[in-house]
Amino acid sequence: MGQKINPIGFRTGIVEDWKSRWYAGKKIFGDLLIEDSRIRKFVKDNYRYAGIPRVEIERTREEVKVVLHTARPGLIIGRKGAEVDKLREQLEELTGRRVAVSIQEIKNPDTSALLVGEAIADALLKRQAFRRVMRMRAESVMQSGALGVKIQLSGRLGGAEMSRCEKQSMGSIPLQTLQSNIDYALTEAYTTYGAIGIKVWIYKGQYEEGAADGHDA
Repeated sequence: MGQKINPIGFRTGIVEDWKSRWYAGKKIFGDLLIEDSRIRKFVKDNYRYAGIPRVEIERTREEVKVVLHTARPGLIIGRKGAEVDKLREQLEELTGRRVAVSIQEIKNPDTSALLVGEAIADALLKRQAFRRVMRMRAESVMQSGALGVKIQLSGRLGGAEMSRCEKQSMGSIPLQTLQSNIDYALTEAYTTYGAIGIKVWIYKGQYEEGAADGHDA
């Protein structure tokens, strides 16, 4: 029957840590949730070139702490920290609160599902052959130490009149096993023929017993 669930949401609170870590009463919970969404959208829209697959937000009574996991920390920090100061000021203006920005480097970008998906999207926008792009990216993920990868493209692939779905898999993807550390991302490539949906699953191995954090930073 095609019963599907987001692998990240399925594991959150069990073996995956939450991306937002704060508590609020009923009156302000909705406002803070929308504020979190605005922060993530602002970072994604303005710093897509920096490769930021994960934005974590922690709140105290006084300030908002934003942790950016990035493949290119130098682009966000800037010369003598000028760029990160500018980002902090922009987020303070956006939220109206005191903001602290922390940056963590992703050592291996090829094992981040969102970064792989964005790389595929960029290649499709350059009109590269989609099957070749999928195969090359899957091989690159496997060479970087992953135990399995699955890539799925949906849309008017290659400018075809009718949209279709194409898949590329290597290794194993045990989605039902909660102890499996699986990174998942959905992104889109907005080509001249229309939007192409890109889904990426990457299997990194098993979580350590008792650990509630499966992200390499």
